[in-house]
Amino acid sequence: MKRVEDHFETFPILETDRILLRPITYADIDNMYQYCAMPQVSRYTTWNYHRSKEDTKGFIDFVLNRYETEKVGPWGIEYKETMQLIGSCSFVRWDNRCLRAELGYVLSNEYWNQGIMTEVVNRIIEYAFKDLELVRIEAKCHPENVGSARVMEKSGMKFEGILRKYLWSKEELQDVKLYSIIRDDFEGRFEDGLGIG
Repeated sequence: MKRVEDHFETFPILETDRILLRPITYADIDNMYQYCAMPQVSRYTTWNYHRSKEDTKGFIDFVLNRYETEKVGPWGIEYKETMQLIGSCSFVRWDNRCLRAELGYVLSNEYWNQGIMTEVVNRIIEYAFKDLELVRIEAKCHPENVGSARVMEKSGMKFEGILRKYLWSKEELQDVKLYSIIRDDFEGRFEDGLGIG
């Protein structure tokens, strides 16, 4: 059976109606800095907002290194209408033996509440189950991050509980909410005529 990494030997380009999911490059530095410099965007993330484009370049250095060493790196979320990077989504962890992966994502605040991240997560879930043949996709968020929880719920993920004092972030141990979708849930949506939208 192919490992997750094997599928990224050639980086998988994915599409939705409004979005192109593709590799991040240094050409994205201005667009990425624009949203990473907004404190509200990083409020519930493990990283702090970018104070300069050097911070953004450092993150892109990290991303390009991941493409090179681990193969599996983040998709840049390009808004087709403007051809600009507006966020990213990635498998932050994966387990080839247990056939599972964890999703993480961030989106420019200018594009919140438009269903874009749900569109992206749905497409990656579809890719994970159909192409990667995974069995479980999970994601976590800060208990107060209502927007992220809503994305997971609208993508068919189920709330599994609170992981207490689970994550070291912003100088403290934080609780996180855990959501998941398994292959049976995903396939059941098609049997019920719901599709993935």
